[in-house]
Amino acid sequence: MSMIAPLLTPALRRRRQITVLLLMAAGCISYIDRAALSVSNTTVMADMHMSYTQMGLLLSVFAWAYLAGQIPTGLLADRFDSRVLLGAGLVLWSCAQMVFGLVHGVTGLFLARIGLGIGETPLFLSGTRALVRWYRPHERGRPLGLFNGSAALGPAMAPPLLLAIMMVWGWRGMSVAIGAASLVLAVVWIRFYRDPADLPLNAAMRQALPRSDGPVPAGIVQSLRHDLGDLLCRRSSWVLTAGYAGVIYITWLYATWMPAWLQTSRHLTIGQAGMLSALPQFCGFAGSVLGGFVVDHLAVRGVGRLNACRTPLVLAMLVAAIATALTTLHTGLAVMIAFMGIALFAGGLALSTGWMLGTVIAADHRVATLQAIQNTGGSLGGALAPAVTGLLADRFGSFTPSMLTAAAIGLATVALYQFGLRPEDVATTGYDKE
Repeated sequence: MSMIAPLLTPALRRRRQITVLLLMAAGCISYIDRAALSVSNTTVMADMHMSYTQMGLLLSVFAWAYLAGQIPTGLLADRFDSRVLLGAGLVLWSCAQMVFGLVHGVTGLFLARIGLGIGETPLFLSGTRALVRWYRPHERGRPLGLFNGSAALGPAMAPPLLLAIMMVWGWRGMSVAIGAASLVLAVVWIRFYRDPADLPLNAAMRQALPRSDGPVPAGIVQSLRHDLGDLLCRRSSWVLTAGYAGVIYITWLYATWMPAWLQTSRHLTIGQAGMLSALPQFCGFAGSVLGGFVVDHLAVRGVGRLNACRTPLVLAMLVAAIATALTTLHTGLAVMIAFMGIALFAGGLALSTGWMLGTVIAADHRVATLQAIQNTGGSLGGALAPAVTGLLADRFGSFTPSMLTAAAIGLATVALYQFGLRPEDVATTGYDKE
């Protein structure tokens, strides 16, 4: 427990905790929205007469839109209140998800998924910025781990929840229903969240909360030159970007194609495949949450901030790559699900610790911008995973080549993180002098 936490009033501690819970709820709903097409893709393919390749492109167009919005949104997130920016994103993605269930042409489906991708862009950038504003560096591991854990908890909750809705209202009604739920959360976030600077706090309270470690350029030209330009010139930024592409490639492959993979390879019904795919996703959630605890534990034991994130990240990606390759073996269904669970547990831990690396490499006032750059790579991995998987499945009539490709990408990611980052890449903050 942090030594400064008792300095906060119960009301402020409660506000911090509710902020984490709301961000977790937003993360869960966002991934349920994303996973809706993964759960229903075989039904949508039948209704809209689409091939695996077309469905792969529809699954990936979200990630391309998400990628395009990363850097602009990162610059905005470092300069504007998370209440407004994240609230606007929630409203946009809620409407896009509802539209997906209302349109009747393939073009409309693509446009709705693009809107969903743009709307969800502020979530993890602006959400991380909110946590950086409320938690000092040595306190951030657990809240960031919980927040990132929602990226696995959402897909884990999605199959049973979405299948139950589909049984009553079909895939179109399902899309409208979860879009409406997102809209409710948007209202709650906008009404509740406040930045610490907007609250009437005394000097002791402000000292217990994070302080700014650098100036924030006022104009867009200064922002591009001082923040974005400087970060893009750093080798560490490119290592984080390429590395996160590999992390997201593996985790998003499972998130987008696992139900269809189980249906085709094990001849399961859509309901059986959906329910079984939830089990490995819960393992991913556990890994993501554990990542935050591991980082905080290593930091308390005196491990440097870089290695506290990188060491568990490298080990986790190694396990994820090996387990993904093992899923291609001719084993029983239970063993195959176990390999998936191990891969997603390790992938979730890598997802969480990899995201925390951005808060280590960048100064606090540049965190969202660096993580936008990093998440551009993640979005590229998220865009390529479903598209490449669909193409390979059509070409070979099997998901085995797709899994071996993902395993190879995972091993390359291990080498990149291990040898691409150096101690001098860590940002120096005022806390290092205390």
